[in-house]
Amino acid sequence: MKLLQIDASPRQDSVSRQLTSLFAANWKQQVPGGQVVHRDLANSPLGLVTDDWIRGAHSNPDQHTAAHRSALQYSDKLIEELQTADVVVIGDPMHNFTISTRLKAWLDQVVRFGKTFSYGESGPKGLVSGKKAYVLTSRGGAYPAGTPYAQFDFQEPYLRHILGFIGLTDVTFIHAENQGKPDLAVAAKAAAIQRIKSAVAV
Repeated sequence: MKLLQIDASPRQDSVSRQLTSLFAANWKQQVPGGQVVHRDLANSPLGLVTDDWIRGAHSNPDQHTAAHRSALQYSDKLIEELQTADVVVIGDPMHNFTISTRLKAWLDQVVRFGKTFSYGESGPKGLVSGKKAYVLTSRGGAYPAGTPYAQFDFQEPYLRHILGFIGLTDVTFIHAENQGKPDLAVAAKAAAIQRIKSAVAV
């Protein structure tokens, strides 16, 4: 069994990193001999999509130039990590009501036609299947469904959609909310930790 742990926060002591580390530690206890592959997006050379990347991704491999292959090399590595994992855990802080820039850059590298999704007569089809995913977030506030604040949450809806688009449909979200409110942060983080422990133990 292999766990892919993805950390997107630029802060090394962030709450989201604490949550993914806890998840990985508990998972290893539950899965003796399990392998954890750690992709730290803050310390990885995540490049933006370039002209050569686009031309390479949308052409046949036998037409690729050296520049195309070089541009897609990192994308190929990230996709391999994703495809070979049995479980995926993503730690991401909410930035400006949505996902962090580093996680968006990772998604731009792995959401790739012919590799992680395709199109058929019935529409798009995700090619990353048979995996369980967890998204652990830290947020300054809280955005419960059914409240006026829910409309500001562009993080979970987007991630649920884009992960589902590539085939990751079994996704559990655990939010450490109210981390920007000292009087609520400790209890909210403790609640998230308990949910993580319960989720891994299943």
